Amino acid sequence: MGAGALTLADVLRAEEQSESHAKHKSVIHIFLGGGPPHQDMWDIKTEAPREIRGEFQPISTKVPGIQIGEMFPRIAGIMDKCAVIRSVVGAAHAHEPYQCHTGWTRDSLLSIGGRPCLGAAAARLQGPVDRAVPPFVGLANAGVWKDPGQPGFLGPTFAAFQPDGPGMENMKLNGVTLERLGDRKQLRASFDAYRQVVDTSGRTQALDSYTQRAFDVLTSSRLMAALDLSNEDPKLRERYGDGKPYQFQYDGAPTCNDQLLIARRLVEAGVRCVTLTYGRWDSHGANFDLVRDHGSKLDQGFSALIEDLDSRGMLDDVTVIAWGEFGRTPRINGDAGRDHWPQVSCALLAGGGMKTGQAIGSTNRLGESAATRPVHMQEIVATLYHNLGLDTSSTTIKDSSGRPQYLVDHAPLPELV
Repeated sequence: MGAGALTLADVLRAEEQSESHAKHKSVIHIFLGGGPPHQDMWDIKTEAPREIRGEFQPISTKVPGIQIGEMFPRIAGIMDKCAVIRSVVGAAHAHEPYQCHTGWTRDSLLSIGGRPCLGAAAARLQGPVDRAVPPFVGLANAGVWKDPGQPGFLGPTFAAFQPDGPGMENMKLNGVTLERLGDRKQLRASFDAYRQVVDTSGRTQALDSYTQRAFDVLTSSRLMAALDLSNEDPKLRERYGDGKPYQFQYDGAPTCNDQLLIARRLVEAGVRCVTLTYGRWDSHGANFDLVRDHGSKLDQGFSALIEDLDSRGMLDDVTVIAWGEFGRTPRINGDAGRDHWPQVSCALLAGGGMKTGQAIGSTNRLGESAATRPVHMQEIVATLYHNLGLDTSSTTIKDSSGRPQYLVDHAPLPELV
């Protein structure tokens, strides 16, 4: 636990950052759990046979020459602020959020806890913008793909704060005044001072940093205010929509558009990385009905988020990405569904100061494989790190054995940065 703990210098540096209130870079990671069908979203195959091309038609976007699926007219209207990647490769054949959060497969460094996700790495390397606001927040709270991203070998100190998790109960003062809480903190500090004399294992340091973070969050209203939508403009909430009624959810996440708005409020409050799982895209059956439902709701929420960030002058500082763990089969099965297809998938990005208004890569006529510019998943994760201000060519984090580990093996996408 002590391997990834904050030092006193880290805490003081974080305090200086919070006092300056300077602009910070953030990532909003929208995980489309279950694997969205690339050929029914951003890569419509009109020249393919009927049993492959499906039911959707392409529509033109604000960028001449770029077309996307008909269920996304609002995103089409802001395509100049977006970039679509049609040739994502490197996926494992498994329902695994891990690969989107880290760029690595699950077995990498598994013996020492695995690779840290982007949010955990940013929390370790950059610390909090405001010590009263966690740098990494996970909003995923339902379904089998609700993993917010794991801290890996960094340990629980750098795990995502989850508002719907057990930690939320600990944020309630339950009648204890801030003065009395301060006295209790002083008493706790005296015990900790004694423990540090006798504990040389490193565990105390990790526990102390975790306690400090909890105390800072507890005594501030910034995080709670960001999570509370009751004070948000009703007209803006209407623009985002709520994603209801939730359909095709089964064992997955709901299409909760409220979480997209909460994500904006969190990065505005100082969070560096927000993750959430949106919908259940595992469309082995009724694929086209599912895309009509999920797609139209994502179209509303995603476009509202980008326009909202832009109107607040935040879009260049916030990178938004929506993607899943793999694509889906070109051939439609007997249940009008598409099955797992790790050979190629897609991603939609916006903001972050990137060179948007472009489509990167392409698949072959049947949507089976990357025909031009295959983009490895790690290139996308490296781009997210770059947009946070982290150089993946030189930045390392020491694992539990003291060995420096690079964040990813690939460079950011030169087409975007």
